[in-house]
Amino acid sequence: MPIRYSPESIVIADTPAAILEWAAHHIEHVGIHQGPHLYAGPGRIALLPCWPRGALEVAAGHARGAVGRTYDWARINHARDEAFALLAETLTGHPADAADPADAKAVHRAVIDRWSAEPGRTAADAATAFRAAATRADHTLF
Repeated sequence: MPIRYSPESIVIADTPAAILEWAAHHIEHVGIHQGPHLYAGPGRIALLPCWPRGALEVAAGHARGAVGRTYDWARINHARDEAFALLAETLTGHPADAADPADAKAVHRAVIDRWSAEPGRTAADAATAFRAAATRADHTLF
């Protein structure tokens, strides 16, 4: 079944590929906003900046969960971390890891942030990168 993107959706992706695809739709809808306009844009989540890392967080449910609905946050957060790793690897062309898993998370986020901050980066660039990373995932999209 194809992914149904909506920034208001309470359905949260729980595989790396689905998170990356949802983030691609989100960044296409919201756009990338850098510098003083980081929180600008239509359809944005008020608490997250409109840039690739923010799009991945929104895709993984940050600021979108519904009260009274049960989510498997351990599964979602694990899939989100895998999505970050896949995207960082896609952007660098090689694994961007560290010996300690907590350090690896920081490395992945730093790779994505540096890439995102490059002048002239576009939402289309980000969506393309998200989709390239999604194809690398072992899981199928929902």
